[in-house]
Amino acid sequence: MKLNQCKIVDCTIRDGGLVNNWDFSVDFVQKLYAGLNEAGVDYMEIGYKNSPKLLKGAENAGPWRFLNDDFLRKVIPQKGHTKLSALVDIGRVDENDILPRSESMLDLIRVACYIKDVDKALQLVQVFHDLGYETTINIMALSNVMENELIEAFEMIKASVVDVVYIVDSYGSLDYKDMQYLVEKFKTHLPNKRLGVHTHNNMQLAFSNTLVAVDHGVELLDASVYGMGRAAGNCPTELLVTHLKNTKYNLRPVLQVLEELLIPLREKEEWGYIIPYMITGTLDEHPRSAMALRATEDRDKSVDFYDKMTTPEVNFDKK
Repeated sequence: MKLNQCKIVDCTIRDGGLVNNWDFSVDFVQKLYAGLNEAGVDYMEIGYKNSPKLLKGAENAGPWRFLNDDFLRKVIPQKGHTKLSALVDIGRVDENDILPRSESMLDLIRVACYIKDVDKALQLVQVFHDLGYETTINIMALSNVMENELIEAFEMIKASVVDVVYIVDSYGSLDYKDMQYLVEKFKTHLPNKRLGVHTHNNMQLAFSNTLVAVDHGVELLDASVYGMGRAAGNCPTELLVTHLKNTKYNLRPVLQVLEELLIPLREKEEWGYIIPYMITGTLDEHPRSAMALRATEDRDKSVDFYDKMTTPEVNFDKK
């Protein structure tokens, strides 16, 4: 049987950092990398490569929020099979802070953007490509994008040097039919590009939507150990490792880091399928309102939250 061409990009540190302000110890990251490498996972997204001078509140975040190359060399002195990835945001990275790939620990730089900034994202992609990196463009909040905007973006992307184009379910609101439709649309308009997928678990569909994408030819699959990620979290790495057929992945090392690192962390930090996140998912909304609710004494008052979210005349408490 032909070997599965899919590649897993584990985002536990990068996306999971949105849960705990990137407060991971060096030991945690080293053990996670070792486990993922032993498991045969293809990429570990070890954080953001944004520039602290362009980031409000950077001084309060952990070092994985704005990766420093010298620091990375100390954290991962010897890279294994698993490549290292970082994400950048439009307007938050100074391209002069990016070393050539030959001098960096990073292999892949991914550029996240909203549809209106695809042109700016592709300019950054060109810079990173010229520096020798593998590149992706991750178009966020696709569930809120108009068809005509997508078609215009495809024209720019098709002519660009970007290696992989990502379908991103930012609000965890897509189902299998939506995923199938988007993958086919991306394949039709971008026949010269490889595709990736990034799902969120607001509707308990992150794993199944990722598998739908796999069935339709998507190659790069974002996931995180124990699903750790912003709000409802992501597709769990351990599920892909054990379920994808005809791969060389090994489940046991992922279970080892899950048991040693993620289960204790889950007792202190919250992520995963929780009703307020389901509500924002089903309403195709950013989860920030649900995240704010979970930080209050009314954290479990889901009916009240639903009523507020579905009332056009939302009343905010007057100060």
